Amino acid sequence: MIRRLMAEWLGTFSLLATVVGSGIMAERLADGNVAIALLGNTIPTGAILVVLILVFAPISGAHFNPAVTIARGFSDTFAGINPADVAAFVAVQLIAAVLATLFFRWLLDGGAAAA
Repeated sequence: MIRRLMAEWLGTFSLLATVVGSGIMAERLADGNVAIALLGNTIPTGAILVVLILVFAPISGAHFNPAVTIARGFSDTFAGINPADVAAFVAVQLIAAVLATLFFRWLLDGGAAAA
């Protein structure tokens, strides 16, 4: 179970870091062109999602989203996770999402340059 939770944590953190990071960089590099900014955010997000699913699906199912985890845990439609494990998966995903966001805030506030 620890291995599965770590896979979900790393996958969620990586996905959020890519979404936030590519969004920030796309906005800065697009020079006001919204279409280019959206493209600059969408392509990296899609690419990392494919990689993360291929890497982590055999380990944890590669949910990376609490809504998907809840749906898969309580639905007979999907080959999901054990309903008893849903709370742990959701907690790990939320923690990873918050940490990824705080990490980028730290980077943008100059924390990495000061370290």
